[in-house]
Amino acid sequence: MTKNILAVLLLGLLLNSCKSDDTDDSLTPINKVVNRQATGSSANDLLSDDTFTSIAIELVFVEGFEPTQTTIDNFVSFITARTFKPDGINIEKRVIPSPGQTSYTIEEIADIERKERTLYNAGKQIAIWALFLDGEADKNEGNQVVLGSAYWNTSFVIYEKTIHELSDSPFEPKRSVLETTVITHEFAHILGLTDLGSPMQTAHEDEENPKHCDVASCLMYWESEITTGPFKKSEIPVLDDQCLADLRANGGK
Repeated sequence: MTKNILAVLLLGLLLNSCKSDDTDDSLTPINKVVNRQATGSSANDLLSDDTFTSIAIELVFVEGFEPTQTTIDNFVSFITARTFKPDGINIEKRVIPSPGQTSYTIEEIADIERKERTLYNAGKQIAIWALFLDGEADKNEGNQVVLGSAYWNTSFVIYEKTIHELSDSPFEPKRSVLETTVITHEFAHILGLTDLGSPMQTAHEDEENPKHCDVASCLMYWESEITTGPFKKSEIPVLDDQCLADLRANGGK
């Protein structure tokens, strides 16, 4: 009798062992902490294919504040040109209700992400959160307005209401030009520019505007993120040679 009980117990242990070896990945807990690190700290993971071979972008917007398809296409092209991701760039668009505020602090924006975000790093795919809001930054003051902010290693926000106010009218840039400029600027911060996680190969940080390039024509010049008047650029700026060198040295193209 005792031998039979032992046999049953051993069989149970073997079955449990087999089940644990064949665990369904979908039941694996999501480690959200890895997507809530300092801006630029995942630069190499995004630029190279050493750890992740694809990027998933969760593009979330308040109804009426969706970026243009031209902007989304430009964004994907920018990522493709700068990163090694053989398994591609995937966009998942989703609309959310308005949080009902006229302005937002970064902490309030982070709270929206904690509530709404569904995509996190998994397997060989790294995930990006991109939020488009119907309000402005709480740091706006007079004519100086913030157009976007990168605030975690895989997260950025675009103040789409402000972009609407500065585009698509006479003497203003096309909305897709302004949107693309701001989105690619913020994503480039997440890629570690300037000196946020992709070390500078030559000194080119603006002393008066830290973490920005000192070349006025470069995408990473401070005016791509903050404007003190009408947005003057009629074309989308590109990264200058110094910024490109920083990305390449950290695993990018």
